[in-house]
Amino acid sequence: MSPEKYVTGLVQMSCGPDPEENLAKALTRIAEAAASGAQVVCLPELFQTQYFCQREDHALFDLAESIPGATTQKLAAAANQSGVVLVASLFEKRAPGVYHNTAAVFDRDGSLRGIYRKMHIPDDPLYYEKFYFTPGDLGFRSFDTEAGKIGTLVCWDQWYPEGARLTALQGATLLFYPTAIGWHPAEKAEFGEAQYDAWKTMQRAHAIANGVYVGVVNRVGFETGNIRGNEAKGAGLEFWGGSFIADPFGRVLAQASHDKEEILMAEMDLRKLEDIRRNWPFLRDRRIDSYAPITSRMID
Repeated sequence: MSPEKYVTGLVQMSCGPDPEENLAKALTRIAEAAASGAQVVCLPELFQTQYFCQREDHALFDLAESIPGATTQKLAAAANQSGVVLVASLFEKRAPGVYHNTAAVFDRDGSLRGIYRKMHIPDDPLYYEKFYFTPGDLGFRSFDTEAGKIGTLVCWDQWYPEGARLTALQGATLLFYPTAIGWHPAEKAEFGEAQYDAWKTMQRAHAIANGVYVGVVNRVGFETGNIRGNEAKGAGLEFWGGSFIADPFGRVLAQASHDKEEILMAEMDLRKLEDIRRNWPFLRDRRIDSYAPITSRMID
């Protein structure tokens, strides 16, 4: 039976050039979050490495590994030892030449409840993800865990209301968005505040529109894509942190800084969902008979 209340912990962290050190840090943070009362923990996007998508380099495909694999074995052990539901974002090697940006969901006993493969893949300056990642083919998913039904999407997915809606319609009461997003240094002064505000507003809107909790976990630090000592060319990215947890009214329950490693904690009270959805019955009043055109690229 799922609990009526539980505590969620988000691990906002910086990432260095050594994948093993990043994994060790993440495992330590999972234990710290659990010791502070977290029952569900989420790590940032691609936490094992610096954000390598700042450049296109065939050698970096070697960073990927299979699921299940050596890393999922360690993450499963950490979930089991700490007794937490765990969401971890990984670079998945599915087959030769086929790679995904994948979130793995572990239950409190360490069992792998399933995976979600990032559906929306960006291709922007210093975010060259289409070079590395095949778009997800599992659809949007809700996972049954000992904390109830949770869903996870990944970074660029956070701009799309369709993904949040389809995950919530499967019963997820908490949506996670593991993320790696930051400012181009040359743009920060002019656009930085507006970019962060748009990002935060969009995800608070997912919470409101679907009557769910939303947890967004980003990395911090300045990176030039230094992977195993290889520097990328370019100005680099300043990852803006700012992780947060919002309730179904869009109220921010916990907010992280823009530049510090933190473990963010907040209580999920699932009993409130019934009252909120009774007063704001957005799911009741959906005109599902009128939405077929949403599957068109454009309506000319």
